[in-house]
Amino acid sequence: MRGSATHSTPTPGHRQLRRAAGPLASAALLVPLLGAAPAQSAPDYATHRLQQAFATAAAEYHVPQSVLLAVSYLQSRWDWHAGAPSVTGGYGPMHLTDARTAIATTEHLAEGTEDARGDGSRGAVHPKVREPAESALPARLKTLPKAAKLTGLPTGELRTDPAANVAGGAALLAAAQRELGEPLSADPAEWYGAVARFSGADDTATAAAYAGDVYDVLRTGEERTTDAGQLVALAAQPRLTADAAQLKRARLRTLPTDDVECPRSVSCEAVWAPYAQFGNDDYGNHDLGDRPVSQRIKYIVIHDTEGTWDGVLNLVQDPTYVSWNYTIRSTDGLIAQHVKAKDVAWHAGNWDINARSVGIEHEGFLANPDAWYTEAMYRSSARLVKYLSWTYGIPLDRQHILGHDNVPGPTASTIPGMHTDPGPYWDWRHYFQLLGHPFRRTAGQQSALVTILPNYASNEPAYTGCTTKADPCTAHGSSAVRLYSDHDVNAPLIKDIGMKTDPTIDVNDLSSRVATGQQYAVADRWGDWTAIWYLGQKAWFLNPRSAPTAVPAKGLVITPKDGLTSIPVYGRAYPEKEAYPEGVPAQSVVPLPYTIPAGQRYVVGDEVAGEYDYSVTFTTDSHRVVVGKDLYYEIQYGHRVGFVRAEDVTLQSGTR
Repeated sequence: MRGSATHSTPTPGHRQLRRAAGPLASAALLVPLLGAAPAQSAPDYATHRLQQAFATAAAEYHVPQSVLLAVSYLQSRWDWHAGAPSVTGGYGPMHLTDARTAIATTEHLAEGTEDARGDGSRGAVHPKVREPAESALPARLKTLPKAAKLTGLPTGELRTDPAANVAGGAALLAAAQRELGEPLSADPAEWYGAVARFSGADDTATAAAYAGDVYDVLRTGEERTTDAGQLVALAAQPRLTADAAQLKRARLRTLPTDDVECPRSVSCEAVWAPYAQFGNDDYGNHDLGDRPVSQRIKYIVIHDTEGTWDGVLNLVQDPTYVSWNYTIRSTDGLIAQHVKAKDVAWHAGNWDINARSVGIEHEGFLANPDAWYTEAMYRSSARLVKYLSWTYGIPLDRQHILGHDNVPGPTASTIPGMHTDPGPYWDWRHYFQLLGHPFRRTAGQQSALVTILPNYASNEPAYTGCTTKADPCTAHGSSAVRLYSDHDVNAPLIKDIGMKTDPTIDVNDLSSRVATGQQYAVADRWGDWTAIWYLGQKAWFLNPRSAPTAVPAKGLVITPKDGLTSIPVYGRAYPEKEAYPEGVPAQSVVPLPYTIPAGQRYVVGDEVAGEYDYSVTFTTDSHRVVVGKDLYYEIQYGHRVGFVRAEDVTLQSGTR
């Protein structure tokens, strides 16, 4: 959910680990043997220091370099994040955790103008956010102090020196191997138990899922340039198998699943949101309803928690609070399910979207670009979303896999208060690669549609508001592309009239922003610039051929029917008045303050039946799903989606 947190950012150190010549020489021999990249010549050393650090640490602590690289990839994708801590106080390529420095803010669905339930037929849900009670920190949140004891290196050095950080991770893996009674073998297959224990998970399922991901990385191999400009490679070992029997000796607890709705490929526990009545006929924190999921679940909504795992799980178990279906933990990808798919969680701020969606929270913070989403969490989330997609027939595209920031305000008055998570730092490109549906060019160069697709690492639009409203955010890779009113970076930003304010570059201001995977109709071109139809306007973004931020696409579009000067846009697809039976109050179908002028075109995501889920009482005997004859098209209107009546528009092919 929308918010920011303030924390100090340590200055990265420059000191290399003090290692004897012997281990360095040994490391050079180990590199090709253990499946990493070959040693580099002296001129290349500046961009291969991190690769050498892995070789050095592997030799020092007798850990296979490939295992060390694969574990680090799952922790951070080898990124440094300028020494800043993750949401759980994790540092560096090995994500060594020191929870004393974790972001302590718990904002989640804090009080504000937006109602997460999003149904005007009953009062808004704005409970007071309670700070989680302090409790003993689990081992997964204090691996950095343990690494300091094992290596003899100061904790500050483990935070600020990447090479020291890698050495700390190697020491932890070696210690885990010894604790399991296993030899410090050169064979990666014999480190499964230590890898599972490194995850910090206290249950067998989560530890096994984490280790499974690490060994997937070992089998497929990886290569990338990190956020610090370091070239790191791990050679593929496709025939590698692991000794999974080692996990039995770890003596971890068995995770109680209680009939959770998750794929077998992830670890999943039940932390159910309570359905309870309280006060003057009020109740929370979700609605019971046997919704016909195969017909009515159309969307998956991606959120970030704006709080840490324990605090957020305390909130979802509060019957006076709101709810969502799943939460995913940052450190190891553990999933907790809170609301069954047949029931309606209160998470999106738009009742129509709630009634047609599943909401997934990810432990993280929108306005802290370096409080990063771990690879373990991305992969666990992707597996869950693929499972939900297959189970409920949800297409894997950006018209159905929405960010909370893509959900429209249901009415004009709600638009300014709608949430903006997971924000510009969520890596949609990588996420859809993990989903098995990567974004790519699907049409010729002069296609009338585009898919937004910047290079995440090199795309660094400037933002403010991460710490204070005026201060600039740290430069960071982003999924977002900025929009202007003309083909000039000095031109005014595109204005969203629904926000009732002038556009800014604040990290929470969506007025002038498109994001990776979203599709739009081309309105014009000028040199390196492309214009799209956006919020009823012609919006320009820089799209040079040498470094494109969008690629040609194909699809369907809508345009106002001939003879209409403009048509309205809606924030929800409710049925016509005549569809409501006796005893169910007809809901008003009022357009948002937006229109589509004649001649403009917008990409279609889906055809949607007009529906209203009437659930305003604790008892379910009065609950009804009203289905009308009116049909709508879901469209990509601005940064958020919108709805138009099918009778108002003409459906066309988006290709010329």
